[in-house]
Amino acid sequence: MLINRLNTSDDDFDSKLSALLAWEEETNDGVNKVVRGVLNEVRKRGDEALIEYTNQFDRRSVVDAQELVLGEEELAASLAAISPDQRQALEQAAERIRVYHQHQTQDSWQYTEDSGTVLGQKVTPLDRVGVYVPGGKAAYPSSVLMAVIPAKVAGVEEVVVVTPTPDGLVNDMVLAAAAIAGVDRVVTVGGAQAIAALAYGTDTVPKVDKIVGPGNIYVATAKREVFGVVDIDMIAGPSEILIVCDGNTNPDWVAMDLFSQAEHDEDAQAILVAPSEEFVERVYQSIEALLPTLQREAIAKQSLAKRGALIVAKNIEECVDLINHIAPEHLELSVDDPESLVPAIRHAGAIFMGRYTSEALGDYCAGPNHVLPTSGTARFSSPLGVYDYVKRSSIISCSPAGASELGKIASVLARGESLEAHARSAEYRIAEDEK
Repeated sequence: MLINRLNTSDDDFDSKLSALLAWEEETNDGVNKVVRGVLNEVRKRGDEALIEYTNQFDRRSVVDAQELVLGEEELAASLAAISPDQRQALEQAAERIRVYHQHQTQDSWQYTEDSGTVLGQKVTPLDRVGVYVPGGKAAYPSSVLMAVIPAKVAGVEEVVVVTPTPDGLVNDMVLAAAAIAGVDRVVTVGGAQAIAALAYGTDTVPKVDKIVGPGNIYVATAKREVFGVVDIDMIAGPSEILIVCDGNTNPDWVAMDLFSQAEHDEDAQAILVAPSEEFVERVYQSIEALLPTLQREAIAKQSLAKRGALIVAKNIEECVDLINHIAPEHLELSVDDPESLVPAIRHAGAIFMGRYTSEALGDYCAGPNHVLPTSGTARFSSPLGVYDYVKRSSIISCSPAGASELGKIASVLARGESLEAHARSAEYRIAEDEK
C-alpha cells in the first residue's frame, strides 16, 4: 500500500494514529562524542581548529582563516551569475517577506500609576545573530530570506551567515539571497564547527547572541549543546502537512500538496483528513497516478508508506479535533469556508486557507515565515519572526509615594520568605508617617 489508510470509526484508530505521529530525534552517542570534541577544540583553538575541520570535512585547502570569508564582491558576483528570472523571484519574495514581518515589530511602552510610579517594557534588538545555511545538495536560498529578513526588520545590527562549500563550490542562489537580504558577513564553514564558531567566537567569526537555521544531525546536536551559551531558534523535526478537505477539491491538487512535504525526506509526514470515504479513495487513485511522475519519487514513496496517512473522519468537526490533536507544522484548510473553522483551531504552525492556497506558496513567497514548529510543538511554539530577534527589559521607576506603597507589600512578602535584607531594603523607603 502506498500510504496508510485509517478511519476514525475503527477501534484501533487512536493507537494507529499515535504510532504514525510518534517521532523522536535519534540520539547517537557517537555523534554526541564527535560534536562535543569539535565544540571543545574550536572553543580552545579558534580559527586553527576551524581551518582543520573545514579542510577535513569539506575537502578544502584553506591556509588562512580569511579565506573562509566572502566579501561584498563575491556576493555581488553570485547575484550577477543567477538568471534574471531567479533574481526577480528572490527580490519579489524578499519584499513580500519584509512587508509581512514589518507588521510584527514591537514598540517599547510605559504607563504611570496614580502614585507616580512608572512601569513599562523596553524592546531591544539582539546585537548579532548567526544563521546556519546548509550547503551542497540541501541548499535553500528561501531559508536565507526567511531567517535574515526578520532579523533586519527587528533591527539586528549584524547578521552572520555560515554555510559550507564542499570542494570549494559555492551556491550562487544562496549567496544571491544573502546579498538581497542584507547579510553582513558570510563565512564558508559548516557542521558542528560552524555552530561552535558562532557560539564561542574566533578571530574570524564573531560570537553571536542567537543561532538560527536548519542542519544535519551534527548541526542540530551542536545547537542543542551550545544552548545557554547562546540562544537558538529550535531543534526542528521532519517537515509535516495536514490537509483537511471537505471533498470538493480536485484530488490531484490534494495529492500533489501531500507530495510537497513527502518529497523533503523519508521521515516527512503528509496526512489528509476528509469526511468522505469516496473522496479519500479518489485521492488515493491520484497518488497512484502522480507519484511515478515525481523526480523525488523514491523519497516521497518511502515517506508516504512510513508516516503518511489518508484518514476518513465522521464530519468536519471531527477533522478540527484531529487538527488540534496533531498540532501540524503546515495546515491546509481545503474547504468552502475556511474562516469558519479558524476560531476552533488552537494548534498549527501555519494555516493555509482555501483550495487555492497551496503550502508551497508559503514556503517561498507568500510572506509569512516558513520556519515553523514541528513534531507537535505547535502546541506551544510559533513561527520564526521579528519577536525572536528582540529581547524585552522591564522598566520600574518608583516615585517616593510609590516606593512607600510598594515597600509595605514587599516587606510582608520578603519576611514571609525569611529574606530579611529584602524586607529591610524595601522598608527603608517607606515614608516615616506610614511605618
